[in-house]
Amino acid sequence: MNILFAGTPEFAAAALAALHAAGHHIPLVLTQPDRPAGRGLQLQASAVKQFAVAHGIPVAQPVSLRLDGKHAQAAQEAHALLQATDFDVMVVAAYGLILPLSILALPRLGCINIHASLLPRWRGAAPIHRAIEAGDAETGITIMQMDEGLDTGPMLLTQSLPIAPTDTSASLHDKLAALGAELIVRALPLLEQGQLRATAQPASGVTYAAKISKDEALLDFSQDAQTLERKVRAFNPFPGALAHFGGVPLKIWQAQALPSSERASAAPGTLLSADDRHGILVACGNGVLGLDTLQKPGAKRLPASAFIQGFPMAGGSFD
Repeated sequence: MNILFAGTPEFAAAALAALHAAGHHIPLVLTQPDRPAGRGLQLQASAVKQFAVAHGIPVAQPVSLRLDGKHAQAAQEAHALLQATDFDVMVVAAYGLILPLSILALPRLGCINIHASLLPRWRGAAPIHRAIEAGDAETGITIMQMDEGLDTGPMLLTQSLPIAPTDTSASLHDKLAALGAELIVRALPLLEQGQLRATAQPASGVTYAAKISKDEALLDFSQDAQTLERKVRAFNPFPGALAHFGGVPLKIWQAQALPSSERASAAPGTLLSADDRHGILVACGNGVLGLDTLQKPGAKRLPASAFIQGFPMAGGSFD
């Protein structure tokens, strides 16, 4: 098949690599413009662009596809390029730009999206993070036919995936990226042969996965320990859970909610221990949170036993 691919991060690059390996012809890739990244804020190409360039696939990076926006000229140029490109289907994975109806209607087999949740649960930008944060037992991949709504189109193929108790957004991302790549390779021949039945999403069970904000990173120890433990996993690697001790902002990369039998009567945020025997334990609104891996500004991530050697913690509370 001739596939126009649109995507930006590693999640999308995994699907692009799988389609390329499967022998599909990819005449064009759309991806977001290069962005400043790293300490030097040098412009960096997306993971999708890096793969495309390495394999000789033409790349376009329009800032917008909306003909009625402030970047209408760039959008018109992108539309002209797509209209001049021969493709049967457009595969979209975490692209980051809205596709107007004028583009959705271009390919004869439509625009197909690889979404990292079991729709209609967790429509939107951050389905992986929100599934962990909410304590979901499973998630998965939905291959869907795109329409003008936000992840509202009919479902073509789904497959579930359990969420392990230790999964972070990083580890779950990698599992779902591999599953998404596998499913899109399986789905496209079935789509071309007319063997995929489009199923409307249920009207019930709709939830929205809002984009992750850095403001959410601060841990509120008045919440229960299990909620905080899930938040630590959900926000690893971005934006990283945050807690202040003695005025110093500390990143919390791993934590565990201790059994309710060990809950403390101390005020939420109270440091209960910081030693080799018990580790770093913090009282919560309900239960105790053990901080297993921490990082102070400008330093490496360290396990609690090593962290307290260079950052003494004698009593006090987390803000």
